[in-house]
Amino acid sequence: MKKFINKPEAFVDEMVEGILAAHPEKLQITNNDLRCLVKKNRDKAKVGLVTGGGSGHLPLFLGYVGDGMLDGCAIGGVFQSPSADQMYEVTKAVNTGKGVLYIYGNYTGDIINFDMAGEMAEADGIATDTVLGNDDVASAPKGEEGKRRGVAGIFFVYKAAGALADEGASLAEVKRVAQKAASRVRTMGVATSPCIVPEVGKPSFTLSETEMEIGMGIHGEPGIRRGSLKPVDEVVEEMLEPVIKDLNLSKGAEVSVLMNGLGATPKEELYIAFRKVSLILKAKGIKVFSCHVGEFATSMEMAGFSISLIDLDSELKRLIAKPADTPFYCQLAM
Repeated sequence: MKKFINKPEAFVDEMVEGILAAHPEKLQITNNDLRCLVKKNRDKAKVGLVTGGGSGHLPLFLGYVGDGMLDGCAIGGVFQSPSADQMYEVTKAVNTGKGVLYIYGNYTGDIINFDMAGEMAEADGIATDTVLGNDDVASAPKGEEGKRRGVAGIFFVYKAAGALADEGASLAEVKRVAQKAASRVRTMGVATSPCIVPEVGKPSFTLSETEMEIGMGIHGEPGIRRGSLKPVDEVVEEMLEPVIKDLNLSKGAEVSVLMNGLGATPKEELYIAFRKVSLILKAKGIKVFSCHVGEFATSMEMAGFSISLIDLDSELKRLIAKPADTPFYCQLAM
């Protein structure tokens, strides 16, 4: 294992300490716990937005805590859920009396612990509700969306919900928009190499130098096809077709695109992949409203990328275009 770290067991906490040192004006911890992070200035009365999950996916999750997006985040060890108590502490810290919406990926450990945190919060008189990200089309067939994993497309859910919450909308309204965004975003990924969890010290799976796996999850979950590495145009065609089909996109539709690197893919390669995405969408008469190219949900040092599309209506366009400012993401008003 070759990593620029100190002790493997200190990996997460030292990472958080570094982020806090780099962004003291944006983030702080609550309950004296490095795994419980909240937005620095929270004096505005609004619905609180909280997410959480395992570490190892930066900028997911804590990188989106900030103006126009999330108010708090609880993180666990690498690929491990935070505890219910940690989620509860973040919930209390961001509550301003208008309720708290949980937005997180569709993973069993996170669901169990967030549900427990919600019960504790409700006992304290804090209204909570939940929207799950489940955008990975490779993880279950159409019609079984409830079984799908949440991956990079949850970014769009954060963005839409965060923008509406900042406008002073109610908990029910913010949940409605978050659920709408979640229902209209789809993602497909591909990987060409594994990652190494520091405390494990060895690759989570193996792929040969000439192999790729279409549909692999961000924790190394099996994809839908493993085979020889192909030119990126062919790879993008294979990935984008099921996303477009699942969303029932047709001529005249308008989308935002998220080209997401999984941790070890150069931006140059992401832009080459986006080039093909844009050509395919143009040929189908699908308009690109906005695009985001970079790392938005990684898997340590895994090589590969994912493509997310969100099918936009006028409301989602307006919310996604609003400004946001977090440690890992900044958008000016469009």
